[in-house]
Amino acid sequence: MSKSREKGVKISEVKIKGLLVEKGVKISENQKVDELSSKGYGVAENDGFLLTFYEALYLLDREQIEVEDKKGGKVDFQSLLKRYKSVEKDAWSKYLVYRDLRSRGYVVREGFGLGVDFRVYERGEYGKNTAKYLILNIQEGKPVTVEKLAHIMKQCQSLKKELVLAVTNRRGEIVYYSVSQLTLA
Repeated sequence: MSKSREKGVKISEVKIKGLLVEKGVKISENQKVDELSSKGYGVAENDGFLLTFYEALYLLDREQIEVEDKKGGKVDFQSLLKRYKSVEKDAWSKYLVYRDLRSRGYVVREGFGLGVDFRVYERGEYGKNTAKYLILNIQEGKPVTVEKLAHIMKQCQSLKKELVLAVTNRRGEIVYYSVSQLTLA
Protein backbone atom coordinates (compact mmCIF):
# COMPACT_ATOMS: atom_id res chain seq x y z
CA MET A 1 0.00 0.00 0.00
CA SER A 2 1.34 3.45 -0.86
CA LYS A 3 2.16 5.97 1.85
CA SER A 4 -0.54 8.38 0.68
CA ARG A 5 -3.21 5.69 1.05
CA GLU A 6 -1.97 4.87 4.53
CA LYS A 7 -2.60 8.45 5.59
CA GLY A 8 -6.17 8.38 4.28
CA VAL A 9 -5.56 10.53 1.20
CA LYS A 10 -7.89 9.78 -1.68
CA ILE A 11 -5.70 9.62 -4.74
CA SER A 12 -8.35 9.30 -7.45
CA GLU A 13 -10.74 11.93 -6.10
CA VAL A 14 -11.56 14.45 -8.82
CA LYS A 15 -11.71 18.05 -7.70
CA ILE A 16 -14.77 20.11 -8.44
CA LYS A 17 -14.10 22.90 -10.91
CA GLY A 18 -15.58 26.32 -10.36
CA LEU A 19 -15.70 29.56 -12.31
CA LEU A 20 -15.00 32.89 -10.60
CA VAL A 21 -18.02 35.16 -11.09
CA GLU A 22 -19.13 38.48 -9.64
CA LYS A 23 -20.95 37.02 -6.60
CA GLY A 24 -18.67 34.06 -5.82
CA VAL A 25 -17.75 30.82 -7.55
CA LYS A 26 -20.15 29.06 -9.90
CA ILE A 27 -20.18 25.27 -10.17
CA SER A 28 -21.79 23.65 -13.21
CA GLU A 29 -24.73 21.33 -12.57
CA ASN A 30 -22.97 18.23 -13.91
CA GLN A 31 -20.52 18.12 -10.98
CA LYS A 32 -20.98 17.08 -7.33
CA VAL A 33 -23.63 19.73 -6.64
CA ASP A 34 -25.89 17.40 -4.64
CA GLU A 35 -22.99 16.41 -2.40
CA LEU A 36 -22.04 20.05 -1.80
CA SER A 37 -25.65 21.05 -1.14
CA SER A 38 -26.24 18.21 1.33
CA LYS A 39 -23.19 19.38 3.30
CA GLY A 40 -24.59 22.91 3.51
CA TYR A 41 -22.57 24.62 0.79
CA GLY A 42 -23.86 26.99 -1.88
CA VAL A 43 -27.24 27.75 -3.40
CA ALA A 44 -28.84 26.52 -6.59
CA GLU A 45 -29.23 29.09 -9.33
CA ASN A 46 -31.14 28.75 -12.58
CA ASP A 47 -27.98 28.00 -14.56
CA GLY A 48 -25.75 26.34 -11.96
CA PHE A 49 -24.75 26.33 -8.32
CA LEU A 50 -23.17 29.32 -6.56
CA LEU A 51 -20.69 29.19 -3.69
CA THR A 52 -20.15 32.34 -1.65
CA PHE A 53 -16.60 33.66 -1.57
CA TYR A 54 -15.97 32.35 1.96
CA GLU A 55 -17.33 28.89 1.05
CA ALA A 56 -15.11 28.80 -2.04
CA LEU A 57 -12.07 29.95 -0.03
CA TYR A 58 -12.70 27.22 2.52
CA LEU A 59 -13.09 24.49 -0.10
CA LEU A 60 -10.09 25.80 -2.07
CA ASP A 61 -7.95 25.77 1.08
CA ARG A 62 -9.03 22.17 1.73
CA GLU A 63 -8.16 21.31 -1.89
CA GLN A 64 -11.71 20.18 -2.68
CA ILE A 65 -12.25 22.61 -5.55
CA GLU A 66 -10.25 24.32 -8.27
CA VAL A 67 -11.24 27.81 -9.39
CA GLU A 68 -10.67 29.37 -12.79
CA ASP A 69 -11.31 32.87 -14.10
CA LYS A 70 -13.29 33.57 -17.29
CA LYS A 71 -10.09 33.33 -19.37
CA GLY A 72 -9.39 29.81 -18.06
CA GLY A 73 -6.57 30.89 -15.73
CA LYS A 74 -6.18 29.18 -12.38
CA VAL A 75 -7.28 31.28 -9.38
CA ASP A 76 -5.29 30.66 -6.20
CA PHE A 77 -6.32 31.34 -2.60
CA GLN A 78 -4.75 34.82 -2.42
CA SER A 79 -6.34 35.92 -5.71
CA LEU A 80 -9.76 34.70 -4.59
CA LEU A 81 -9.34 36.44 -1.24
CA LYS A 82 -8.36 39.67 -3.00
CA ARG A 83 -11.51 39.46 -5.12
CA TYR A 84 -13.61 38.83 -1.99
CA LYS A 85 -12.01 41.85 -0.27
CA SER A 86 -13.09 44.01 -3.22
CA VAL A 87 -16.76 43.34 -2.38
CA GLU A 88 -16.58 42.82 1.41
CA LYS A 89 -14.54 45.06 3.70
CA ASP A 90 -14.44 42.42 6.49
CA ALA A 91 -13.64 39.54 4.11
CA TRP A 92 -10.70 38.08 6.02
CA SER A 93 -12.46 38.19 9.39
CA LYS A 94 -15.64 36.62 7.97
CA TYR A 95 -13.61 33.88 6.33
CA LEU A 96 -11.75 33.15 9.60
CA VAL A 97 -15.04 32.80 11.51
CA TYR A 98 -16.55 30.64 8.75
CA ARG A 99 -13.45 28.39 8.65
CA ASP A 100 -13.37 28.05 12.44
CA LEU A 101 -17.04 27.08 12.70
CA ARG A 102 -16.78 24.62 9.79
CA SER A 103 -13.67 23.04 11.30
CA ARG A 104 -15.68 22.48 14.50
CA GLY A 105 -18.24 20.47 12.53
CA TYR A 106 -21.01 23.05 12.15
CA VAL A 107 -22.92 23.81 8.98
CA VAL A 108 -22.67 27.56 8.40
CA ARG A 109 -24.97 29.45 6.06
CA GLU A 110 -25.42 33.09 5.04
CA GLY A 111 -27.11 35.31 7.65
CA PHE A 112 -30.70 36.46 7.36
CA GLY A 113 -29.79 40.03 6.49
CA LEU A 114 -30.69 41.16 10.00
CA GLY A 115 -27.20 42.48 10.57
CA VAL A 116 -25.90 39.00 11.41
CA ASP A 117 -23.25 37.34 9.29
CA PHE A 118 -24.10 33.65 9.57
CA ARG A 119 -26.72 31.10 10.57
CA VAL A 120 -25.24 28.06 12.30
CA TYR A 121 -26.88 24.67 12.61
CA GLU A 122 -26.28 22.22 15.44
CA ARG A 123 -24.15 19.26 14.37
CA GLY A 124 -26.27 16.79 12.41
CA GLU A 125 -29.27 19.14 12.24
CA TYR A 126 -28.78 20.74 8.82
CA GLY A 127 -31.73 19.89 6.60
CA LYS A 128 -33.71 18.59 9.58
CA ASN A 129 -34.18 21.68 11.74
CA THR A 130 -33.68 25.40 11.44
CA ALA A 131 -30.47 27.11 12.49
CA LYS A 132 -30.12 27.49 16.24
CA TYR A 133 -27.49 30.25 16.29
CA LEU A 134 -27.05 33.57 14.54
CA ILE A 135 -23.45 34.78 14.42
CA LEU A 136 -22.40 38.42 14.47
CA ASN A 137 -18.77 38.87 13.46
CA ILE A 138 -17.01 41.62 15.41
CA GLN A 139 -13.37 42.60 15.03
CA GLU A 140 -11.21 43.75 17.90
CA GLY A 141 -10.70 47.51 17.69
CA LYS A 142 -13.86 48.13 15.62
CA PRO A 143 -16.56 49.25 18.05
CA VAL A 144 -20.22 48.24 17.75
CA THR A 145 -22.87 50.42 19.37
CA VAL A 146 -25.08 49.09 22.14
CA GLU A 147 -28.07 50.24 20.08
CA LYS A 148 -27.01 48.06 17.15
CA LEU A 149 -26.48 45.06 19.44
CA ALA A 150 -29.85 45.62 21.12
CA HIS A 151 -31.59 45.86 17.75
CA ILE A 152 -29.98 42.66 16.47
CA MET A 153 -30.70 40.92 19.79
CA LYS A 154 -34.39 41.84 19.55
CA GLN A 155 -34.59 40.44 16.02
CA CYS A 156 -32.87 37.22 17.07
CA GLN A 157 -35.27 36.77 19.97
CA SER A 158 -38.28 37.30 17.69
CA LEU A 159 -36.94 34.43 15.55
CA LYS A 160 -36.22 32.32 18.66
CA LYS A 161 -32.52 32.13 17.79
CA GLU A 162 -29.49 32.48 20.01
CA LEU A 163 -27.19 35.39 19.18
CA VAL A 164 -23.47 34.63 19.34
CA LEU A 165 -20.76 37.25 18.96
CA ALA A 166 -17.66 35.98 17.15
CA VAL A 167 -14.91 38.37 18.22
CA THR A 168 -11.77 38.16 16.09
CA ASN A 169 -8.62 39.62 17.61
CA ARG A 170 -5.73 41.13 15.68
CA ARG A 171 -3.93 37.76 15.51
CA GLY A 172 -6.95 36.08 13.91
CA GLU A 173 -8.00 34.19 17.04
CA ILE A 174 -11.75 33.95 17.61
CA VAL A 175 -13.63 33.99 20.90
CA TYR A 176 -17.37 33.31 20.97
CA TYR A 177 -19.77 35.04 23.36
CA SER A 178 -23.40 34.07 23.79
CA VAL A 179 -25.64 37.13 24.10
CA SER A 180 -28.92 37.20 25.99
CA GLN A 181 -31.22 39.86 27.30
CA LEU A 182 -31.12 40.53 31.02
CA THR A 183 -34.54 40.88 32.59
CA LEU A 184 -34.86 41.85 36.20
CA ALA A 185 -37.96 40.57 37.96
